[in-house]
Amino acid sequence: QVQLVESGGGLVQPGGSLRLSCAASGSIFGFNAMGWYRQAPGKQRELVAINTRGGSTNYADSVKGRFTISRDNAKNTVYLQMNSLKPDDTAVYYCKLTTIWGARNDYWGQGTQVTVSS
Repeated sequence: QVQLVESGGGLVQPGGSLRLSCAASGSIFGFNAMGWYRQAPGKQRELVAINTRGGSTNYADSVKGRFTISRDNAKNTVYLQMNSLKPDDTAVYYCKLTTIWGARNDYWGQGTQVTVSS
């Protein structure tokens, strides 16, 4: 059973920073990618940033230059450093782990709220 536990969300003023963490536990075989998604009220869930097995990273255009995703393999943890936050970044942020071990499996965290407001 794979579990993802997110932390680090909260309330921050525009221009501020937050760092999200997502720790994966359990039997993880065939790691493929780990990333962050977000869902704002009334909107679809969207990709924010992803880190693949080969070490490549991809970002949504809206966060390029402001957000940085990183991964600690020893801790099975992925981080999202968010700088220069804007009110439009307000959303519930979800962590996702994708494994391919015979079949593909996607695992989601419970989500953490990020609110950017003055």
